[in-house]
Amino acid sequence: MKSTIEELGPTRVRMAIEVPWGDLDHAFGEVYKELKKQVRVPGFRPGKVPERVLDQRVGRPVVLEQVVQHAIPEVYSEVVRENQVRVLGQPDIEVTRLDDNDTLAFTAEVDVAPKIELPSLEDLAVTVDDVEVSDEEIDEQVSVMRERFAMLTGVDRPAQDGDHVSLDLEARVDGEVLEDGTTSGMSYEVGSDSLMPGLDDAVRGLSADESATFETDLHQGQYAGRQAEVTVTVRSVKAKDLPELDDEFASTASEFDTLAELRDDVRTRLGRAKTMQQGAQARDKLVEHLLEATEVPVPDGLVAREVEWRNRSLEQELQRAGMDWEAFLQAGGIESREAYDADLAKQVEEAIRTQFILDAVADAREITVDNDDLSAQIMAQAQRSRMSPEQYAQQLQQGGNIAEFVADVRRTKALAQLLEQTTITDESGNTVDLDALRPQTVRAGEESAEDDDAASDDAATSEDTATGAVDEDDAPDAEVADAVAVEAAEGATEDTEDVAKA
Repeated sequence: MKSTIEELGPTRVRMAIEVPWGDLDHAFGEVYKELKKQVRVPGFRPGKVPERVLDQRVGRPVVLEQVVQHAIPEVYSEVVRENQVRVLGQPDIEVTRLDDNDTLAFTAEVDVAPKIELPSLEDLAVTVDDVEVSDEEIDEQVSVMRERFAMLTGVDRPAQDGDHVSLDLEARVDGEVLEDGTTSGMSYEVGSDSLMPGLDDAVRGLSADESATFETDLHQGQYAGRQAEVTVTVRSVKAKDLPELDDEFASTASEFDTLAELRDDVRTRLGRAKTMQQGAQARDKLVEHLLEATEVPVPDGLVAREVEWRNRSLEQELQRAGMDWEAFLQAGGIESREAYDADLAKQVEEAIRTQFILDAVADAREITVDNDDLSAQIMAQAQRSRMSPEQYAQQLQQGGNIAEFVADVRRTKALAQLLEQTTITDESGNTVDLDALRPQTVRAGEESAEDDDAASDDAATSEDTATGAVDEDDAPDAEVADAVAVEAAEGATEDTEDVAKA
């Protein structure tokens, strides 16, 4: 077999491949095997029809066409593997020569990962925000705790913001009652604006057993995009009675005896959460530096395919939620579908460029993925997804995502190594302790700001939440995760590096 590879551009190649007829014996054998099962010829037992008779019966051109269809994928994969070509997506195949009993020749054009010239990875440095915990932030967190210990007391007056009311709701469109728009005895906090537009204005000023009607836009279900007439009836009004902020509250709401000790603990936990946010910021700034300092061409087709895939997935989610694109864009404050697609394409391109850079770093440093790496990541992702390690690994296998998972773990290791060697200082010039940042460096630049905010919000009430810890009884068994990791690795590929390249 002969093959040549021509670079059509930084991210596109054409492979010209010639296959001697003798190398097609396996393909001919498979094709004839299938034809013998399908074709019935008088005078011959099923499965015993001679090949020359099959050629006459179905036609030699038909046989050759099936041989070509069977042989090309195998030959193409062999050429890719032997030449270590990092292909992206499916190739465009063209048969250029098919001489019976002589030669099969074809070309394959395909997108490939670019060859990247990395910038200097020495003396990397980033600056992050200072860690400052204000009294106002402590007050806010203590207020959250105070709300959790509030008592609700029935009152004989009109509802106002902060009250908890029991509501009956009935929604109509064109006079028809909506089955999924009717409920009774629902608890709702007035002023929270958490259910539907117009509800708070309608409820304010209503006493028990009083009703009001208002109109609201529907964003989900059969009538998404239309207006509904909603009748709300208040069944009861309860005021929130907050406990006094004193030492007694502190001892009730926490393990501390005084309010001062509780506030000190809140300050410590908020500081820890903000230090973790420094880690996320350091990670993001390091990735940003790499993107700015590295020229990374990206195949247009790769971006387009990823955008199309994401849009199809979103459409399925919208259908399940009873929404359409118009309602989705309106709810997100997005001016048009074109604006949404342009922003998505930009995000996808940046993510792809980041992956290419981290793959190049992993190659340069010969980073590999072992069972311990896979086990740790499976356990972390399973915990985040609220499932067992076995379930998460099975989900990866069933979805055909193991190769992608292994490649992502490899990129994560590459980024973690870079971050460990990066000098991180805050705006005041203080060196940031990297050990405190490790919980935030789980993925290669893909954690959202919402995750960082959640860590801050929960810091005052749970140290485990702030640090990402779990109870010992709830943690996945390490031996189980190791076994799953081995299975995942074996199912992915014999060569981890080849998987990462894929």
